[in-house]
Amino acid sequence: MTVPRDTVARDGASSTLGGSSTRGGTRADRRTRALRGTRVAVVIAVLIVLVAALSLSLGAVAVAPGDILAALVGRADRLTRFVILDLRAPRIVAAVLVGGCLGLSGALFQTLARNPLASPDIIGITASASATGAVALVWFGLTGLALSGAVVAGTLVAAVIIYLLSWRDGLSGYRFVLIGIGAAAVFGGIVSYVLTTADITDVQQALVWITGSLNNVDPVALVVLAASAAALMPCALLLARPLAALGLGDDTAAAIGVRVERTRLLVVAVAVALAAVAVSVAGPIAFVAFVAAPIARRLVGRGALALVSSALIGALVLVVSDIVAQFAVPGVVFPVGVVTGIVGAPYLIWLLVGTNRVGQGG
Repeated sequence: MTVPRDTVARDGASSTLGGSSTRGGTRADRRTRALRGTRVAVVIAVLIVLVAALSLSLGAVAVAPGDILAALVGRADRLTRFVILDLRAPRIVAAVLVGGCLGLSGALFQTLARNPLASPDIIGITASASATGAVALVWFGLTGLALSGAVVAGTLVAAVIIYLLSWRDGLSGYRFVLIGIGAAAVFGGIVSYVLTTADITDVQQALVWITGSLNNVDPVALVVLAASAAALMPCALLLARPLAALGLGDDTAAAIGVRVERTRLLVVAVAVALAAVAVSVAGPIAFVAFVAAPIARRLVGRGALALVSSALIGALVLVVSDIVAQFAVPGVVFPVGVVTGIVGAPYLIWLLVGTNRVGQGG
C-alpha cells in the first residue's frame, strides 16, 4: 500500500512541531525551576538578614532596630557602635561565612559521592581538623591566625591521604565514604589521646574549640575566611555543570566532554578548602554541612541553584543555632556546636534508619 506524500509531509510536520513543543517545554521547565530556585534563595537571604538583625538587638545591652542601623552607618553613640560593630557584628559575620562554607562543602561532597552521608562531618574532614586543632592548641599553644593556618594545612593533608586511600582506578563514592569514616575514627583517637594527656586548663580550651564555637572569633582569621570564601564559592559554582554531568555516569560524562577524574579532584579540593577555612575560624561545628544540602535539594532540586541554596541554608542554620546557644539558657552561653549537634544527630539516625529500610544500608 502506498502512503500519499501529503500524509507523510503532514506527519513529518506534526513530528517536527511535537519535537519543538517538547524542547520548548523543557526550556519552560528549566525557566520554572530557575525562577523557583531564585525565589527560594532570595527568601532564605531575607531570613538571614532578619535573624541577624534580631541577633544584633539581643544581649545584655538591648539595642533598638533604629540604633542598629545608625551604628552600621556610623551615626550612633560610641557605646552602641562598640556593642554592634565590635562585639556582635563580627560574630554574626563569622556565623554567616562559616555556615555558608560548610553548607556548600557538604553539598559538593554529597553530590559528588551521590550519598547523603558524604559530609565533612562523616568522612573525616572535620575530624582531621579537630585532631590538628587539638594538637596545635595543647602541644604547641597556637592561637588566632597561627591556629587557623595549622588547621587548614592539617585538614588538606588529611584530605589528600583519604583521597589516595580511596583511589582504585578512579574514585568510588561508596569507598570514599567508608575510608572517610575509618579516618574519622583514627582522628578521634588522636583527639582523645591529646586530651587525656594534657593539663586540665588546656583541655578546657581545646574542648570548647573542638565542639565548635563563635565566642572568640579572631578578627584577622575572619578576614582570611571572608577572602577565602570570596575566592572558593565562585569556583564551586563553576563546577556545578560538570558535577551534574558526573551524576549521569562516568561514560556519559566523558562522552559529553567532561574530564571525569580531573573534575572529581577539583570538586574534592574546593570542598575540602571550604570546610578547612570554616573550621579554622570556629572549630568543627557539627552537622551544618550534613543537613544543608538535603534541605536545599528538597526546595530547588539540583544544580548551581542547589549549591547556592545549600550555602544560604548553612548560614541560616548557624545564625539561628548561635542565637539559641547564646540565649536559650539565661546566663549560660553554649558553644554553637552543642546546638547543631542536638539538631543534627537525630537527623543522622533518621537517615540511617530510613536507608536500611529501603535496602540501601549496610
